[in-house]
Amino acid sequence: MESDKYLTVSDLNYYITQKFKNDPYLHKVFLQGELSNFRYRRNSHQYFSLKDEKSKINVVMFRSYFDKVKFKPEEGMKVYVTGYVSVYGPQGSYQFYAESMEPAGLGALYEQLKQLQRKLANEGLFDQKYKKPLPHFPDYIAVVTSASGAVIHDILVTVNRRFPHAEVDLFPAQVQGDSAADSLISAMKQIAQFKDKYDVMIIGRGGGSLEDLWPFNEESVVRQVFAMEMPVISSVGHETDTTLCDLVADVRAATPTAAAEYATPNLADELINIRQMQNSLVSSMQNTIRIRRDTLNHINNSVIMREPTRLYDEQAQTLDLLRDNLHNNMVRQLERKRQNYQLEKQRLLTVSPSKKIASLLQQTDFYYQRLVANTKQSLQVKRNALSQTAQQLNDYSPLKTLDRGYAFVTDKQNKTVSSIDQVKMKDEVKLHFKDGQATAIIGSIRREKNGH
Repeated sequence: MESDKYLTVSDLNYYITQKFKNDPYLHKVFLQGELSNFRYRRNSHQYFSLKDEKSKINVVMFRSYFDKVKFKPEEGMKVYVTGYVSVYGPQGSYQFYAESMEPAGLGALYEQLKQLQRKLANEGLFDQKYKKPLPHFPDYIAVVTSASGAVIHDILVTVNRRFPHAEVDLFPAQVQGDSAADSLISAMKQIAQFKDKYDVMIIGRGGGSLEDLWPFNEESVVRQVFAMEMPVISSVGHETDTTLCDLVADVRAATPTAAAEYATPNLADELINIRQMQNSLVSSMQNTIRIRRDTLNHINNSVIMREPTRLYDEQAQTLDLLRDNLHNNMVRQLERKRQNYQLEKQRLLTVSPSKKIASLLQQTDFYYQRLVANTKQSLQVKRNALSQTAQQLNDYSPLKTLDRGYAFVTDKQNKTVSSIDQVKMKDEVKLHFKDGQATAIIGSIRREKNGH
């Protein structure tokens, strides 16, 4: 078929990828350029570009390689990159796969140093609050430097001249080269194992280039110096050279001789100071004895010492005064208590139970008399009212009417019949007389008008 001569996109990308892989010149490429589109991705692969004045190439640096980079890449920085060229098949684009990266040019070490210094400063390793004071009279001094250099010789000469009492122990280490940092850390760890034996530690070497002094800028070395429990004096290079060990140390000395002078006192000066303090002490003691002697003489010649009894005159007079005040106060207090007693006694008599009982009995008898009188009066009133009511009842009693020959009529329900409207023919009614009752049957009904 005619379509068989057409390749798929995947086939073409695969073919180009194989071409790149089979080209020996692309397996190991050393590239230099300027970082572009660099955005740091934490704990991830890094994707950026590398460019020069005319061209640009995409770069990928996997996390396993980027974690080994010893400086912080920044946008626009010139770098040296090592890696290989290959094709990213899904997009059909070729790119550079970086395996290592270093700052370009002589300023690379300075840039790396500057970045590490900022990092450690932000962590507080150079803060003044962590600086330990140097001992004034050290017994043991530990020195970390090369065994064959002039540094240890200058330190020994200076210490023996200034303070022969101090013992100097050398912990030899490499101070230059790729293994210098590990050697320096090993020596300092040996010193740390002795714990409180050493009063101060000196670390240093002679002058040199930045590359020569680089072991003293390694992060691991700087952190080990910071971790030492005893004070540390750093003497690396000359006065114009400054390393990170100088910044983290408790004291920075320009030369090994100056480091030894910082670590030890000058015996001659100390002896002079001791003599001066001895003379000052003797003078102070003599002055104190003189002042105390004058005070004692003054006391011995005082009137009190000649006539000790006068010492108690004022106290005796004060005692008499206090005794009189005590007696007067007791008299006044007793009089006040007596008056209070009389007042309380009068109050008790006023509220005596016998008087209270007599008063209540008198009041009870009065109320009893009033009760009897009121009861009699009330009974008389009630008796009069009863008589009047009985008279009225007698006046209005139907029995009196019956006594005069009259009678009244009730129906079967014992209701009084007062009108012919309440009865009908042949109704049975009762006739009530004064001495009995009779039953009657209605035989006729006749209504009267106008009382007739």
